[in-house]
Amino acid sequence: MIDKTDTFEIVRYIENDIIQHLQPNKVIVIYGPRRVGKTTLVHKLAKQISDPVLWLNGENLDTQEWLSSRSLTKLTAGIGSYRRLIIDEAQRVDQIGLNLKILIDSIPNIRIIATGSSSFDLANQVGEPLVGRKWQYQLYPVAQLELVPMETPFESKLKLEERLIYGSYPEVVTTQGAQEKRNILSSIVDGALFKDLFMLDGIKKPAKAVQLAKAIALQVGGLISLTELSNTLDINLATVERYLDLLEKTFVIISVSGFRRNLRTELTKTRRYYFWDNGIRNSLINSFNPLSLRTDTGQLWENYIFIERMKKRDYQHIYSNIYFWRTHNRQEIDLVEERDGKLHGVEIKWSPSKGRRPPSNWTDTYPNAEYVVVNRENYLSFIT
Repeated sequence: MIDKTDTFEIVRYIENDIIQHLQPNKVIVIYGPRRVGKTTLVHKLAKQISDPVLWLNGENLDTQEWLSSRSLTKLTAGIGSYRRLIIDEAQRVDQIGLNLKILIDSIPNIRIIATGSSSFDLANQVGEPLVGRKWQYQLYPVAQLELVPMETPFESKLKLEERLIYGSYPEVVTTQGAQEKRNILSSIVDGALFKDLFMLDGIKKPAKAVQLAKAIALQVGGLISLTELSNTLDINLATVERYLDLLEKTFVIISVSGFRRNLRTELTKTRRYYFWDNGIRNSLINSFNPLSLRTDTGQLWENYIFIERMKKRDYQHIYSNIYFWRTHNRQEIDLVEERDGKLHGVEIKWSPSKGRRPPSNWTDTYPNAEYVVVNRENYLSFIT
């Protein structure tokens, strides 16, 4: 079988939407982890813009000094006649939101694209200053729905094990060979992923933050005890909470809280964590064994489905509140989507023969809720 992902360009799902919203005196903000394809995407977008484009990198010291000046004279002098501006890694520019506001409000017909690899910095800086002046997008590792034009459902299922183990970063998807995929993932983790984390305030013990990420990797989709993590890592509870928050804001993990409406026995104080990408998770714990030799296939499967569904919801604008559901007597549902006044329970099972019936407490308490089991036979319709 020819691997078409190695010979054809992967079209990102949000590309056309961004083009439509690249409007005069508006800022397009694209968030996402490093090496997820933001720069590649904006290069492609730039080719579709007929006017000259001024490219800037927020990690360049000269760019930082100029774009943080808050001086209309300096800003306009630097831009000159350009009316199309692209700023990569914009989170590195101090007060970038205020400076972009000055440009947007002062220069007619200017269009700006800003990318950032840290949701913490960039969201804080562009949020309030650019209210009503921006369109915001999140770029994920390659989504399965972005591969639909390139492979048949049969081909997708043939590659499922590879994606559970090595994940979906663009370089990984388009690279052949297990060792090369491992090398790429290692470089992402060591050279890029934690770069943003260590730049943020509050990381006084980087080694402990890495150990925390590894501990979460071993408990993907499980109930996490922060007290246990605190004791295991020998750091106080407040530091555990701070580091977990920063791991989320740098696109390493995402947390989910418990759902509760009617039962006293429903758990709500604990949280579950998932990784943005299976390959990053496996690289952190250096575990690339085939599924036949693994004991964590269920965890990989749950993380994969959770993240791919998250990509679909975001890209296709399926607005939902997201939870898990669990009672003290251990009845549980992996994913609960609350939207349009209705509950949708989703049980994620690797084996097609498991989890066919919903928990009795769920059906008794929420008789109008929907329930579906997602397994390796029917998963594609759920995530594409």
